[in-house]
Amino acid sequence: MTADELIQVLNRGCAGGLTAIRSVTKLQPAGGAGDKIFPATYDKGTYAWESRKLDGQTVQTVLIDSVQSQANRFEELLLDAFRSGRLAIPVFEMSVAGHDLTSLTVPHRVHDAILRDSIWDGKPFRESENGKRLVLARAWNATAFFEFAPTVLLFGTWDSQSGGGVNTAKVARSLVSEIIAIDFVRGVRTSSRIDPLGIKLVPEVIAKVEGPEQWKFVDPAGTGKKAKKGEGNLRPSEINHGNVTPSITDRETGPGGVTCREAVQTTVLSLTQLRKLHFPVADRSTSAERDVAGRAVIAALGLLAVTLHQEDGYQLRSRCQLVPSEAPSFEVIGRTEKERDTFELDSAAAEAALCGTLETARKAGLTWHAGSISLQPRPDLVKLVAYSDGTTGGGAEGE
Repeated sequence: MTADELIQVLNRGCAGGLTAIRSVTKLQPAGGAGDKIFPATYDKGTYAWESRKLDGQTVQTVLIDSVQSQANRFEELLLDAFRSGRLAIPVFEMSVAGHDLTSLTVPHRVHDAILRDSIWDGKPFRESENGKRLVLARAWNATAFFEFAPTVLLFGTWDSQSGGGVNTAKVARSLVSEIIAIDFVRGVRTSSRIDPLGIKLVPEVIAKVEGPEQWKFVDPAGTGKKAKKGEGNLRPSEINHGNVTPSITDRETGPGGVTCREAVQTTVLSLTQLRKLHFPVADRSTSAERDVAGRAVIAALGLLAVTLHQEDGYQLRSRCQLVPSEAPSFEVIGRTEKERDTFELDSAAAEAALCGTLETARKAGLTWHAGSISLQPRPDLVKLVAYSDGTTGGGAEGE
């Protein structure tokens, strides 16, 4: 699909004629069918598995990459495009005690506590002129989000710290993606190590010490003197020496990877959700033309993120690299499931469509702050981070 054709689709969908744009991509391990992959792990190293109904059959599935993880991957790719100069979007940036942060990397986006504890234009973030506008922004009053944090209109946001209860800012995701493995079988994980030094299980001669050495030998003269009681006797394995007995994790509960029939990435850009967005001007007046133009920009930005992900590849984590079984494609969903049109899209066309929709939005009086927005951390935040990092001589020892 060309950029002009995509713009027409987005304008139609954002005005009310379509339901969603989706991409369902079948994936296989990079090692080939039957190769083991490792899903994401959760509490106590367990996998998120569940039964689902597919094609009328109950099948076992396991979560390979969650909605939240996929959103983070999309944000990282948009940030890479921003830093390379390919994409001009608003990005808040701040450095705190050696930690470089952006609005595309903090957990709760524009409503994150890290941004709350920053200074913008000489004032606390939420009390600055535009910070106040962001605090007041909602789906039906999303102009400030568009200007300074458009990605929250894709990936969602919740101002949980405002204390506003049911009236607090909460924008649902319009772009949702996840990867699951279908019809999977759990594997086992093996572990073992042969120590090149041949260090045996020698008891009560290793004591823990603070500092880079981490441990000391408490019988240097060979007198047989053992560590003092309470000095912290360690086994060689506790300082990463000695052999590790070969072992196998429990097949049912251990994180031993899986083999599966196939993995599937399902990505949905909800045009219905985007139509909930409105972009009034200062006097709260708006127009259908302005709203459609703003929604189309967000939709094009979302499709750019998806195509960047597809082209970047699916190296999700160690021993979890996937490849599409065939070239990814998209479907435009009309008012019913039967109304579907399939098309292919690459990042170049999506990027060109974004530029085109931005120009239309500009003509409607809707623009965003293209580029970096510099913030400074509150002094107390700097002190807290430095104290936590142990750089002030205090530290959180014993906690």
